[in-house]
Amino acid sequence: MFPLPDLDRLIVAFDNGLRTLMAPARSARPHPDAGVDDADLGTEQRALSAALMRVNHSGEICAQALYQGQALTARDPAARAALEQAASEETDHLAWTAHRIAELGGRVSVLNPMFYASSFALGALAGIAGDKWNLGFLAETERQVESHLGGHLARLPETDAKSRAIVDQMMVDEARHAATALAYGGAELPQPLRQAMKLGSRVMTETTFRV
Repeated sequence: MFPLPDLDRLIVAFDNGLRTLMAPARSARPHPDAGVDDADLGTEQRALSAALMRVNHSGEICAQALYQGQALTARDPAARAALEQAASEETDHLAWTAHRIAELGGRVSVLNPMFYASSFALGALAGIAGDKWNLGFLAETERQVESHLGGHLARLPETDAKSRAIVDQMMVDEARHAATALAYGGAELPQPLRQAMKLGSRVMTETTFRV
């Protein structure tokens, strides 16, 4: 039988959720775009960059929720530590994207609380399935996010060096998280599940691009 998480971990998970959704994220690392000059973007270019960074910000909200849910139900302390480390670095991504959205005159998605709740539940279920599937889910998530970010690099205005610097560093981090999860024993997910994850990601990206 799956062991229920203790009360302290439940309280920490609830507190992390409130902080993610309600409090401004703070980066433990320097912002990748620090020192990069902000280009004189046109109105349409600025709106495009803001929308793409809003999608990235919502993606990081989902990542926070997934990893907090996974860490809550992980059995192996090493697996839990890997998930918590990934969540910590995703907090940096939240701070970077939120700051860039504000610079561009944009806004974050109003759907973030819904995305957080659904992602947390999905992460908790992955943890219940067992650590190898939990870590495999982390690895596949990061690979899909890395691919998604690559697509954003292709769409961002060439002159928007600040946004591009942020996305570049996020891609490096996501690739490292995927490699770490596999190194800790993550299993490759079945193809149907990978396709379902891609479909869910597509729904999130298309809605947050506009809302």
